[in-house]
Amino acid sequence: MSSTAVGPGLLESGELRLLGLLPRASNYTFLGEVTGGATRVVYKPREGETPLWDFPEGTLCQREVAAYLVAAALGWPNVPATILRDGPHGEGSVQLFVEHDPREHYFTMRERRADDLRSVAAFDVVTGNGDRKSGHCLEGTDGKLWVVDHGLCFSERPVLRTVIWEFAGEPVPEPLLGDVARLGAELREGPLRRRLAGLLSEPEIDAAAERAEELAEHGRYPFPGPGRSQPWPAV
Repeated sequence: MSSTAVGPGLLESGELRLLGLLPRASNYTFLGEVTGGATRVVYKPREGETPLWDFPEGTLCQREVAAYLVAAALGWPNVPATILRDGPHGEGSVQLFVEHDPREHYFTMRERRADDLRSVAAFDVVTGNGDRKSGHCLEGTDGKLWVVDHGLCFSERPVLRTVIWEFAGEPVPEPLLGDVARLGAELREGPLRRRLAGLLSEPEIDAAAERAEELAEHGRYPFPGPGRSQPWPAV
């Protein structure tokens, strides 16, 4: 069974064992397994996060979980199940590892997976993604497009740094707009807001609600800027 078919329950209750550090990560990111190697996971401990000037210290792992909850509420895009739990290096996010083709990423998939990427672009607008690199888009062995690495989301500031700008100015598909409008209401009041309250500050949740409402009202993907609109490195 694919690891992406496993729900968050196993992540919460299974024993977590580390297999090693993942390369090329700016923060300490471990590949691990739960319950005797049945499921591989990515573990990002809070203590391994590099302090940043534009995000409160020690909150990146919480933002990973918040992104999963928002994607689940929308019904798109595909974000692997992610929880906050204790681990060998303390509390951190634990996310199901996506079995994927490492040769594929946004720049290799953007023409043939444009419809999937439209949902990713809308999601990034709502979450205020400050770091959507090409390598954060994975083509799973299950045939689905998965997106990962959401630690730099949900800033109060209007930040959007992404490699996905080809839809700028285009209308957002109507089914996505309907979901975004519903999400905006759920972020203002309801169970989703209460679940996010333990992960994000109230102003951060309000900012996400405002971005959702603005996208639903204007109905078009934004243009780059002001300020830096591309992540570095791009891949």
